[in-house]
Amino acid sequence: MEALANGPFLEWSGEAVVGLWDVLKKYGYFRAQMDRMLAEIEDSRPDVLLLIDYPGFNLRLAKAAKERLPNLKTIFYISPQVWAWNRGRIPKMARYLDLMLCIFPFEKALYEASGLKTEFVGHPMLDTLAPLKTNAPRSEHLVGLFPGSRDREVRRLFPVMLEAARLLSARVPGLRFEAPAANTRVAAWMLEHMKNSHFDPAFCRIGMDRFYPLAQEAAVGMVCSGTATLEAAYFGLPMLITYKVAALTWLAGRLLVRIPFLGMPNVLAGEQIVPELLQGAASPQKLASTLQQLLANPEARRAQQERFAKVISGLGNPGAGVRAAAEVATVLANCHAS
Repeated sequence: MEALANGPFLEWSGEAVVGLWDVLKKYGYFRAQMDRMLAEIEDSRPDVLLLIDYPGFNLRLAKAAKERLPNLKTIFYISPQVWAWNRGRIPKMARYLDLMLCIFPFEKALYEASGLKTEFVGHPMLDTLAPLKTNAPRSEHLVGLFPGSRDREVRRLFPVMLEAARLLSARVPGLRFEAPAANTRVAAWMLEHMKNSHFDPAFCRIGMDRFYPLAQEAAVGMVCSGTATLEAAYFGLPMLITYKVAALTWLAGRLLVRIPFLGMPNVLAGEQIVPELLQGAASPQKLASTLQQLLANPEARRAQQERFAKVISGLGNPGAGVRAAAEVATVLANCHAS
């Protein structure tokens, strides 16, 4: 959360959690943070409250802040993906948000249909990733394992991906495997898991800060659903998308999610251009078989890459952050003019 005001600049970033059980375990912590932030907002009385991402918390904060300070202008940046699971929530959001800044082009019409002023500013990923592009040739024998960045994601997905890699290496001799680690703690756990599972340490390289290079060097990859899939698509990595969560979370998600695909490349394309192996389908056998088919079919890999290019071109031009800042500045200037 960030608050823009004539007075202090407030900033807080909390812990990301996934799933119902994780939220319940940390409810007291989140409740305390909510109370603290509302007190700071009331004390500083900003003209504009800019909330960035983290919708589960920030939408509640925006509603409560608006109730306490009705003249406060509230702006949400990185539009929440409520269109995937609860479009009926958008009209309610329009009551306490003054401006939505969205990063996907189709979102503007969805939000504005409920009376919520919305601007499409483009995806900030385009600015972040452009300097990292190498255009290096891919290694036809290198397979990337991308199990995510959160501890819980990695602990659920990396063992499955590793077993899939074992099966794949037996079917396709000469393959090399590598998995990027988001931090030293995750890297240490991945290495320990390999040791406990009787893998040769050389079987799968664990690389720090290797996500973006690996996405450009690997022939194919298994990618954890989330932002990583769109980043991998940006670099043209032929891939499959996979995900596993707690059974209760999966059941709740299946009841709530209203879109046919989970991976953003598929959502943006409007069709399945990347295989999705989720929950029960995310088995080592199915992951290995799907990736083996992709490795054996250069035309299928090229087809994915062509569709990725179209998806990325639809995200607008670089400069999303500058455009978002300009929108916030306009709201702030109008506050001072009134």
